[in-house]
Amino acid sequence: MATEASTLNEKFSQALRTLEEAKPFAKSMYQTEVFQLATELAGTDEGLAMLYEHAANFDKAGVFNGGPWAEAENLEPAFVGGSLHLKGVNSVVELLSELRMLSISEAHYTHEKVSPEEASAFLNEVLALNLDLLFPAETEEARVEGGGAHLERGERLFRFLGDKLSYRAVAQKLVGEIERLTVQRPIMVDRIVSMIDAATQMVDEDIDGQTKDTLQYFEKAVTTPTPLSEQEPDLKAYRKKLVSADDATLKQEAHDYAASMNKTGLVAPIAAIYLRFINRSKPELIPEFLDLSEMGVASFNANQELVQDMIHFAVYPQTSRVIYGLSRMLDRGVLTQDPIIPGIRRLFDIDIRPEVKKRILRPEFRTGGLSGNGVLIGGVISVLGQPLGIGQGLNPTCQSARAISLWAQHGISQLLDYVARAVRENDIDMIFEGEEVHSNVIEDGVAAEIHHELDPVSSVLVPHLDKIYNEMMKKTFLRGEDGHKWVNPEFYGEWIPRGFANIIDPLTGFVTDYDAFVRLFYATHHPEYNEGYEMIYPNPVGIYITNVHGKLLGLHAVSIQRVAEDPDEEYRIYFYNPNNDSGQNWGQGIETSVTGNGELEGESSLPFHQFVARMYAFHYNPYEQGDTYMVEESDVEQVEKLARESWGQTYTWS
Repeated sequence: MATEASTLNEKFSQALRTLEEAKPFAKSMYQTEVFQLATELAGTDEGLAMLYEHAANFDKAGVFNGGPWAEAENLEPAFVGGSLHLKGVNSVVELLSELRMLSISEAHYTHEKVSPEEASAFLNEVLALNLDLLFPAETEEARVEGGGAHLERGERLFRFLGDKLSYRAVAQKLVGEIERLTVQRPIMVDRIVSMIDAATQMVDEDIDGQTKDTLQYFEKAVTTPTPLSEQEPDLKAYRKKLVSADDATLKQEAHDYAASMNKTGLVAPIAAIYLRFINRSKPELIPEFLDLSEMGVASFNANQELVQDMIHFAVYPQTSRVIYGLSRMLDRGVLTQDPIIPGIRRLFDIDIRPEVKKRILRPEFRTGGLSGNGVLIGGVISVLGQPLGIGQGLNPTCQSARAISLWAQHGISQLLDYVARAVRENDIDMIFEGEEVHSNVIEDGVAAEIHHELDPVSSVLVPHLDKIYNEMMKKTFLRGEDGHKWVNPEFYGEWIPRGFANIIDPLTGFVTDYDAFVRLFYATHHPEYNEGYEMIYPNPVGIYITNVHGKLLGLHAVSIQRVAEDPDEEYRIYFYNPNNDSGQNWGQGIETSVTGNGELEGESSLPFHQFVARMYAFHYNPYEQGDTYMVEESDVEQVEKLARESWGQTYTWS
């Protein structure tokens, strides 16, 4: 084996020299052989170590020329796992890229734009985000079926990186990642739970005590958060234990579940066993178990029969996350709105089309005995309780997610009506400038395919909303202005003001009148310039997403929830971001915050000027604005400088 690896290494060295000597326009002809030999070398631990010895020369030779890995400073840790899970050459190039980054971190290779510290941080985050490769599952299925040569290479790479890097740093990064995601209180927590499951394997590694305690606390939060559940972690045995428990024990269980849920936003499957038990035998403990506020208790007492029916239909170990949504829904006082109760009651026995039922009934739901109606009710509970926890998943459907969030806050009757129509008729319709637009006669939406790793309400509605939004936009193509000006008020509803501003000239594609755009936003939204008018409803805006270096990645839709002073008396914009991860680094020191700066549950925030510097379109009420000429020149200049030096480099300014 050693002789074979040595022979391959010599061939790889020669191929790398040949690639280095090739002219830039011809390098692609010689990259193939490098990748093929790298694939063979990466098939053994010894070969991988030999590959690493060449890593400092990869850039010089042109290994990454002409591809997305060419500029190490622009790489994103979040994309690494996806590439390594793909069959084909991409997984090999990704592996070589990680070896290059390791070479930078160990100072074997000096990179002009990536420091050793930055490279180490990058790799620590990569490991933290891909624990399935660092600690692959030791299941019978994995043993028999295997994951393929590409996954074996990925696992080998991660073992190699794990030996070179500090588990302590990886564990700290992982804890930070879990805390950052949980504080955002998403509805869909599968990714977080998977991270926690994998992280438990790090507890026995060389990590510091505080990190270990935090990991173990999160593990308990999703498994056995109470003393009694810890004694009897088996669901059936726990249920039997509850029958014989005295009142003091049951009350303590309720208290401990509430404490864990409030601290993490996570709910263990075993908590559903407890709630279903007290729902039948001791419903008076439900408010304490849910840790309801005064509003929540009043809402529960006024609608106890409905709440108990919802628990009976929707709360199972497989849907335990619904419990958190239920507590927040009651605290919001949603059930005090008269039209809402019939809208929810209708879902208990509504006929669900087979194709819709197939989308929302996961295999584990079927196994657990849930009905399609129960899953749907649970989804509605989550959305009404956590309107800012709705995510778009892997879909380019931020407009649809934003709509569901808005309606869950301010148009609940409308949302429930859409849900009922979608499950019963597999169709919804909206009016666009007097013309009905039906989803079931539209073929295409923005997304070529909808991935259904979504909450049940989103899984039901997004396919329809995506088509309708796209069809409305098509109807504005020839108007010579941004179609969102007309589409947003019609699509989202009466909550959206008709005033609209966009920095891009649709005819030339140039950035136009940027100074006026910034002044208008300050005059309509900044409390020091807008004559004291406060926002009433969320405002849909368009923003540029940039990476850690300020380089433009694409366009995105978010909603401004409010503008207010933070604890340091600095004005911030608090917004809802539907992309499932609201804590991001957009470069230039612009890092979105999700906690610690006055954010409410599910909100992100930025200082006012930083948010404006990433914005390209917004709605406003022309009757509620101050004088644009009063906006300070220094405010405008500060925003424009940030814009020009980031996404603005991609555009022509006029």
